Amino acid sequence: MITFGFLSTYPPTLCGLASFTASLRAALPPGSAGGVVRAVESSNTVGGAEVTGDLVAGSPASGRAAAALLDRDDVAIVQHEYGIYGGADGEDVLRVLELLRVPAIVVLHTVLSAPTPHQRAVLNGVVAAAAAIVVMSETARARLVAGYDVPAGRLVVIPHGAPDTGGAAAVPHRSQHRQILTWGLLGPGKGIEWGIEAMALLPAQWPEPRYLVAGRTHPKVLAQQGESYRRSLQLRTERLGVRDRVRFDSRYLTAGSLGRLVANAEVVLLPYDSRDQVTSGVLIEAVTARTPVVATRFPHAVELLSGGAGLLVDHQDPAAIAHALQEILVDRAAAGRMVAAAGIAARNLGWASVATRYSRLGAELVSAPAPVVA
Repeated sequence: MITFGFLSTYPPTLCGLASFTASLRAALPPGSAGGVVRAVESSNTVGGAEVTGDLVAGSPASGRAAAALLDRDDVAIVQHEYGIYGGADGEDVLRVLELLRVPAIVVLHTVLSAPTPHQRAVLNGVVAAAAAIVVMSETARARLVAGYDVPAGRLVVIPHGAPDTGGAAAVPHRSQHRQILTWGLLGPGKGIEWGIEAMALLPAQWPEPRYLVAGRTHPKVLAQQGESYRRSLQLRTERLGVRDRVRFDSRYLTAGSLGRLVANAEVVLLPYDSRDQVTSGVLIEAVTARTPVVATRFPHAVELLSGGAGLLVDHQDPAAIAHALQEILVDRAAAGRMVAAAGIAARNLGWASVATRYSRLGAELVSAPAPVVA
């Protein structure tokens, strides 16, 4: 049995990478989940017993300590996103990777198609220091191979992972108000305004569709802009006369509460503005819950929904969103086909399956012969 250490943001920090790391760690085989080194801006947050230390932005000493802590386990799983580490474009992580003695699996959550020269240099440095590079979609793999210095033999595609309870069968109406759901940390770029405008374009029907926007404001957005984005959305509902059709829920949702919310939704709506997103944990969770999806044509949605688990629409196009929502709400046979297609896509997306693939990859790295030093 080998053990895995982790370098990432981590709960109670609210972000997708923190949730990803906690879920992957919990799904690993018993005895193989090692310590967690958290990426933080300042070391003032209490963590669980699994948190062994912090990588503090801008602190060379904490970088050395982070590498030493990760070396206690057999393999380090390092989450990479430009914004979570210190230095320009998160370059502080490079020093940690250089100091590691154990093999590192680097998980890339963002692969930019048009990076700045420094962003490209940082990612090339991260890739060069990794024993294996994991991306979560074929789109990300193709983009990485085309635009960066990546040894093909070290590149692996492993999907994001999501809770998988087997999903629910398609029923005429899952909820009284035929709920349309968007969830996740809120901030500009989520495209919620286009979803609100689409609600104003939906024809009158019964039961009446309701749009639920669930999730807290992203901590970094909250620190810089307060609740201005959420307030702008609420004002938009009033201006368009759909205040009774749109509801905001800013509570923190446990995994169980969120699972029930997704299972009861008629449609999950992902109206994101991004044209660059190669990984979406929310998209994975929606498909794994067997809930039909309407999404803008960001790369991960184009790839994952190609099998029929949802409908794609153009960016910033409320009319197209309204048309797609209406198709799912009215044509229950079509919705049933999407549920069935999602069930097929979900077979390899559960956390247990994903964790097994990381375990196998780690075992391969540990058993590989050491490189010969000239």
